[in-house]
Amino acid sequence: MADRTPPLTVEELKALVASGEIDTVVLAFPDMQGRLQGKRFAARFFLDDVLEHGTEGCNYLLAVDAEMNTVNGYAMSSWDRGYGDFAMHPDLSTLRRVPWNEGTAMLVADLAWSDASPVVAAPRQILRRQLDRLAELGYTAHVGTELEFIVFKDTYEQAWDAGYKNLTPANQYNIDYSVLGTGRVEPLLRRIRNDMAAAGLVVESAKGECNPGQHEIVFRYDEALVTCDQHAIYKTGAKEIAAQEGVSLTFMAKVNEREGNSCHIHLSLQDADGTNVMAGGADDPDGMSPVMRHFLAGQLAALRDFSLLYAPHINSYKRFVPGSFAPTAAAWGLDNRTCALRVVGHGRSMRFENRLPGGDVNPYLAVAGLVAAGLYGIENKLELPDECTGNAYTGEYEHVPTTLREAAELWENSPIAKAAFGDEVVAHYRNMARVELEAFDSAVTDWELRRSFERM
Repeated sequence: MADRTPPLTVEELKALVASGEIDTVVLAFPDMQGRLQGKRFAARFFLDDVLEHGTEGCNYLLAVDAEMNTVNGYAMSSWDRGYGDFAMHPDLSTLRRVPWNEGTAMLVADLAWSDASPVVAAPRQILRRQLDRLAELGYTAHVGTELEFIVFKDTYEQAWDAGYKNLTPANQYNIDYSVLGTGRVEPLLRRIRNDMAAAGLVVESAKGECNPGQHEIVFRYDEALVTCDQHAIYKTGAKEIAAQEGVSLTFMAKVNEREGNSCHIHLSLQDADGTNVMAGGADDPDGMSPVMRHFLAGQLAALRDFSLLYAPHINSYKRFVPGSFAPTAAAWGLDNRTCALRVVGHGRSMRFENRLPGGDVNPYLAVAGLVAAGLYGIENKLELPDECTGNAYTGEYEHVPTTLREAAELWENSPIAKAAFGDEVVAHYRNMARVELEAFDSAVTDWELRRSFERM
């Protein structure tokens, strides 16, 4: 990754701590779900003891379920292994202020074992490894994530107490692109935009979406690891700001039977000179270079095998409904939103969009999957099939997995996944899916009660 000035330098942090303007430093890392986990430090202690040496965290943080329950099946962390620690090392390039929490700065950490070897199943390390492989070819991945959420007028506590039923959305109807509709919640959206900008993120735009209360804020395209870090910070910050404003918002992939929350991911490649190597010449089909055609062919070849990385939860698969703008077909097309892979832009903006991920995606894992799939296409010089020029929902294409169980089996048995990520990573995330499936299979849902309590 190229050298860059962090949003906040260590020297600036020291001055802010000395003046009393900063008194708290958060050090956190993304867990398997992409959530930030870590510690809050007294700022002076952080500078004196943590900045240089890092800190420790229980390694069960990469071996629990979504509700933080200890579970079986993880090689790296268990009761038999004593649930020891791993080290959290601050990445100084991620140092920034956190405007929505008074007197606070934060950094993202990389994880290592006591012998300084990396924790290979950590999402940030998984992405780093794929980016290193890409760098060996002289390329850098640039990524943008378009993350949707739904705002409710209820607080998080009220939503919990209500069992997340009968919540009041911030808008009563479809406000896709509506200036009037977004104006209803502009105070919240404006605060999120401005606080993210003050934290070093570059905001591009905000717009309404289809589901009542649904919105999207978009940030500038950037290097892959930077974008994923900012995605995780934004997601956490938006929830914290919503809570402070007395409302709630959710990035859940499918909250109800209407449109789900997507997280379309755009990716392009640059060479050492900053040239977009996906852009072709005048004689190249559809304006795509041979590199892009191989890279995109790799996406199609690995799409089903890597779906666990793009749609990691039970609920993720509820989005994949024909005619919903969420894809069902493993197809590509030029500016075709019915396809899983959409090619957009031209020249220096040439890129593709993967439309599978929902708002619940772990960006580190998803982008690692995109890079690994593209490398598979380049290394094997895969040929790109014909584009879909019509409605991919009704075309004769392979279907994206329809359940987490199907995706997990494809992932577990995928030679592409094992070659790209290694047996340890494949087994670790297969177990994550197993844990979720067992929990869901044992649950008695409201649907079952309504259908069966009296009538069966």
